Amino acid sequence: MRERLPVWFQARCGVEPRTVGAVAIVLVVAVGFAGQQYWSARPQPVTAPAVIAPAPAPVPVSALAPVAASPGGPAPPGGARIVVDVGGKVREPGVRRLPAGSRVEDALAAAGGVRPGTDTTGLNRARVLVDGEQVLVGVPAQPQPQPPALALPGGGGGGGPTAGPLSLGSATVEQLDGLPGVGPVLARHIVDFRTARGGFRSVEELRQVNGIGERRFADLRRLVRP
Repeated sequence: MRERLPVWFQARCGVEPRTVGAVAIVLVVAVGFAGQQYWSARPQPVTAPAVIAPAPAPVPVSALAPVAASPGGPAPPGGARIVVDVGGKVREPGVRRLPAGSRVEDALAAAGGVRPGTDTTGLNRARVLVDGEQVLVGVPAQPQPQPPALALPGGGGGGGPTAGPLSLGSATVEQLDGLPGVGPVLARHIVDFRTARGGFRSVEELRQVNGIGERRFADLRRLVRP
């Protein structure tokens, strides 16, 4: 290889065999480094990252817990209770504390049940009870103490004051017929509505009875109670 180098290069640099070998090694290393850089700079295929779905939100334990229901229907929030007086022909008459929303059937069960042979034809066992109510089985209903008489609104129809308020939950057709603007037909509608709904929870439900408009409801709202 020395003989192939130009004469001027041999003369000037005094090239020796070891020098030529060193130069060859440097050239080989340079070529190898250049090839490695070229190889690493080539385009590389890129794999898109997998899409990870977000974890579902934890369900509160309270949403999974079963909701306890009372015998007469769904249990009211907060564990509210009512006090009713069960009397007449039951095995254990007396005052009973029941969950709010209980029905007459629940009050009878709390009083030990109805005595054998008692006629309960006129007793609506599905009616919803209200706080402070008296449930009498097999005996005539006792008259409730009446507050001072209320004058009829507008001074029309009736000709004078009438006692009230009348209980929508226990009034008979004849008692309802005595209210201003309420005849036998409308009184029957009120009783039918009460039977279908299990009683009146508020006086406002009287608006839903067929035949009672806004004007008639305004005349009755102060004369009745649930």
